[in-house]
Amino acid sequence: MAFPPSVRACLWSYDISALDLERDKMLVITNVLNHGTKEATDWLFSRYSAPDIASVIQTPLPGRWDKKSLALWSLLFGITPELKGRFSDAYALRSAE
Repeated sequence: MAFPPSVRACLWSYDISALDLERDKMLVITNVLNHGTKEATDWLFSRYSAPDIASVIQTPLPGRWDKKSLALWSLLFGITPELKGRFSDAYALRSAE
């Protein structure tokens, strides 16, 4: 699978030729939602279903998400992520307000 340049830019630290759209969907979705342009997110939404994307937001990979990106996509999808690690305390405090 050839990733478009806008998506390759989100996956700069990975060997693109070794990535698989299905096997690595959590990684691809996470990186595009964190770092992608509109072009990259348009590609993402054309490749993955809304439930697949929502699942990645619901159970974010620890240490891989920017807090603001996760907050934005959680809001847009109407999801409360199951947070662990560095996000859990800050998100719990904000949710309690």
